[in-house]
Amino acid sequence: MIFRISTKLGKKIHVTPDEILPVDPNPFADWSAHLFAVDRTQYVLVTNTISLYSMVMLGRGLKDERLFLDGVTDRMRGVICSDGLESIFEKCIVPSMDTVRFSKAINRSVTGSMNDFIFQAKYELIEPELSLNEISFLLNECPMSYLDSGMPKDVFQELANNRAN
Repeated sequence: MIFRISTKLGKKIHVTPDEILPVDPNPFADWSAHLFAVDRTQYVLVTNTISLYSMVMLGRGLKDERLFLDGVTDRMRGVICSDGLESIFEKCIVPSMDTVRFSKAINRSVTGSMNDFIFQAKYELIEPELSLNEISFLLNECPMSYLDSGMPKDVFQELANNRAN
């Protein structure tokens, strides 16, 4: 599995990737992550690099690589399974977690889409009426120009359907 992390997140978890890795052949094993703050509370946006399927998690307590990976795994399981996509998590993501590599961001299009998601998440977190799960679901139902106006949840599901065939 590849995690493409921002410099800010890298500093927090003490990981400094020195190269940009090519896209993983398994589209479910390539994720991008960025640290952001709202009212002095840290959050991490974790986004599938191919489909832009995303989740927001608390950044508190992520002091090193191991804690980050444990937190991301739990958050992925929670969001993906709550979204009714448990088979994708079990069949396509869990097996790729045996080997984890860190990388710099792959391109500005993904980073720009993540910045759009962060802007939207910040708006929702200022007056916290929604849970982090609900914010994640909201992000995954946003049409994105990077996906030719497709929604991340639909593209994520389509990747799974194509993989099954």
